[in-house]
Amino acid sequence: CVIVKHANPCGVAVADSIDEAYERAFATDPTSAFGGIIAFNRSLDSGTMAAVVANQFAEVVVAPSIGPGVLDEAQNRPNLRVLTTGQQETVGRGIEFKRVGGGILVQEPDERCFDETGLRIVTTRAPTEVEQRDLEFAWRVAWFVKSNAIVFASGRRTVGVGAGQMSRVISARIAAMKAADEGLTVAESVMASDAFFPFRDGIDAAADVGISAVIQPGGSVRDDEVIEAANEHGMAMVFTGVRHFRH
Repeated sequence: CVIVKHANPCGVAVADSIDEAYERAFATDPTSAFGGIIAFNRSLDSGTMAAVVANQFAEVVVAPSIGPGVLDEAQNRPNLRVLTTGQQETVGRGIEFKRVGGGILVQEPDERCFDETGLRIVTTRAPTEVEQRDLEFAWRVAWFVKSNAIVFASGRRTVGVGAGQMSRVISARIAAMKAADEGLTVAESVMASDAFFPFRDGIDAAADVGISAVIQPGGSVRDDEVIEAANEHGMAMVFTGVRHFRH
């Protein structure tokens, strides 16, 4: 389940059941979820729809299909739109167009979400199996967050998202602040950054709130300082070699 607000995911979760995925995604940032769009990748059942109606005002709910009683529950929220997409296969996004002064920019979309063969452990400590799973999850979420993007995750759910800031360290502080506001535990969570850390301050800020592992593209002229900071804090750090600047 993902809850989107102003084209940014404000809560994302993976779970064994669709209702649990929704509740965990919603818990990341209930304030920002107000007026958002909720998307599922499984058939939507009436119980989950009832939870949505009880928890929040949403503009749109999207799912591959819906079960009996879903529309009846949706009637309890005026103007709530329920859309079904069918079970779509993953397809390429072709090309993207951006308006610029005097014309348009045509470019290939960022489709390189994750490539396990390109991952490189750069710290003394390697990620644990649990950390690795959460790092991969957080990296996929960061792919869709506007730069500068920082995602805190634990147990395949977001616990804090910092988006659209001019400074990467400020995005990290916002992610921590949002987690604290909702009473979510950041300690032993992981952090994903959509681009490299130009200074060690982002790592230090993450360590201050208990982040245990980091995934980022690497490529800064100060990578050695950033890696040293991670080692000082006992963090694991993985470089992807690919960045995700989203504007």
